[in-house]
Amino acid sequence: REGQPHDFVLGPIDLTFYPGEIVFIVGGNGSGKTTLAKLITGLYLPEDGEIYLDDQPIGADTRESYRQLFSVVFDGAVIFDKLWGLEAADLDHRAREYLRELQLEHAVSVSNGVLSTTNVSRGQRKRLALLTAYLEDRPVYVFDEWAADQDPAFRQAFYLRLLPELRNRGKTV
Repeated sequence: REGQPHDFVLGPIDLTFYPGEIVFIVGGNGSGKTTLAKLITGLYLPEDGEIYLDDQPIGADTRESYRQLFSVVFDGAVIFDKLWGLEAADLDHRAREYLRELQLEHAVSVSNGVLSTTNVSRGQRKRLALLTAYLEDRPVYVFDEWAADQDPAFRQAFYLRLLPELRNRGKTV
């Protein structure tokens, strides 16, 4: 509704997502794509209606566990130098593998769960956010305007290699 004087309304919406599915939500600026993503992931609460998981409504008692189903990279994501909340004996090894896959091994290294730098380009910062999402390894990945700041070669790698790999691992993207 860009350029229209009406109040913003999102809905009604009836969606179902399946494991291994890649879904694109498209629309103009201000059309509600990010708002919808925040509703789907439980970061925003619907003013009307409900969100269901396996035919069960998500309520106050299940919202936090529901949110843990999602690895999300929003546009303008904040990147920390420490990989917070990620505990694994092989964390550094796995992070290095993903840094290589994300074509960042020349710019960033990792030691004891700490990144050597976050002072990188905007597109590379989004790749660092993707690194964290990969390490979380949750069932559903949500990317908000993710490829917009990527160079053409990496954008192609994202759409033709990385997204299909996630789908093949049974993830919903």
